[in-house]
Amino acid sequence: MAEQPLHEHTLGNGLRVVVCEDHVVPLAAVNIWYGVGSRHERAGRTGLAHLFEHLMFQGSANVAEGEHAALLESAGATFNASTSFERTNYYETVPVSHLELALWLEADRMGTLPAALTQANLDNQRDVVKNERRQRYDNQPYGTAFEKLCALTFPERHPYAHTPIGSMEDLDATTLEDCADFFGTWYAPGNAVISIVGDVDPEATLAAVERYFGGLPSGPQAPPARPGDLGPLPAVNAEPVDEEVPSPAYFAMFPLPSDGGTDIEAAELAVEILGGGSGSRLYDRMVRRDQIATEVWAGVTRLAGGPSLAIVDAIGPDTAKIAEVLDEELARFAAGGPDADETARATAQAERGFLEQTETVTGLANALSQNATQFGDPARVFTAPGRAAAVTADQIKEMAGRWLRPGSRSVLTYGGTAS
Repeated sequence: MAEQPLHEHTLGNGLRVVVCEDHVVPLAAVNIWYGVGSRHERAGRTGLAHLFEHLMFQGSANVAEGEHAALLESAGATFNASTSFERTNYYETVPVSHLELALWLEADRMGTLPAALTQANLDNQRDVVKNERRQRYDNQPYGTAFEKLCALTFPERHPYAHTPIGSMEDLDATTLEDCADFFGTWYAPGNAVISIVGDVDPEATLAAVERYFGGLPSGPQAPPARPGDLGPLPAVNAEPVDEEVPSPAYFAMFPLPSDGGTDIEAAELAVEILGGGSGSRLYDRMVRRDQIATEVWAGVTRLAGGPSLAIVDAIGPDTAKIAEVLDEELARFAAGGPDADETARATAQAERGFLEQTETVTGLANALSQNATQFGDPARVFTAPGRAAAVTADQIKEMAGRWLRPGSRSVLTYGGTAS
């Protein structure tokens, strides 16, 4: 994808606005990133960022409970929200004729959500989140693996040691006062980016954003997040998991460099070569040749405020043998690095990922908000393929030797013992 012209503006209250024209279809994607996620929560109140993802659909001063979704559905919109370690985002894609409806709804809840916060809807949405935790995590085979790995990888009270879903105990303890304080601290125009992509006129769209959001008070400056630095792990930290699962399994987590620099590009390519699908080294060794696993996969979660994370998971009866082979392949890769074909395939896969991320107005709007929020430059999204293509085989080898060393990871074993 060629770089597309962006129109950027910051309102007087601090809200950053990014507009990108795309006249292929008569749609407009609206995407708001708030700079708050689970890493910004305080001890004893984990899960608040994700809880707010639900509360923000429960009405505001001029929108009754249930009306936000009803209005968007009647306009033919698709919409949702999500929460991560580092942000919460809200997004809708609407027929361009309903763009101003989407802007008005977002502005109303950004400015007036506390007017609709009641004990009843707090209790209701707390139960929704608790049921989500049961269904997606606690009652799914291997469903809590990522949460357990984070707790093993990061020191206690580290901002990334708990995941966005939060704990049942902290959700039960959350009060209306906690919610009002959280909203007042983080949900302010100066802590948000709104990106609008689609069949729009930039000048008219910027004027509409000013009309709906410009009168909102700027609110307090968001407090700085606690630092999240963490280097490579000094040893293996392994924990057996006694749960009923369909098959023994091995999960490992490796910290990686933070997103935003050249190191993460090389480290992610290393992970792709090692475990990114059926053409990877780990799949070839564990599934095809040694037949010690029926599945093996590796991937990366990029994080900007702390270490990115590499996950390796393998399903197979002998988790000790899986650990042994993993160490052998990590050592071999660190010693020899990738060959030219592996480097080319990994680079092509990175470009494919970029194209999949930005091929729709919805995906592009999200990518613009991400890069504006985390790196201060929405146009950075368009340089992603070039950044990956610029990485050399020697850089990939060096990153693997530093961050993906044998004997340096957090490990969960289900139905077996390993290190």
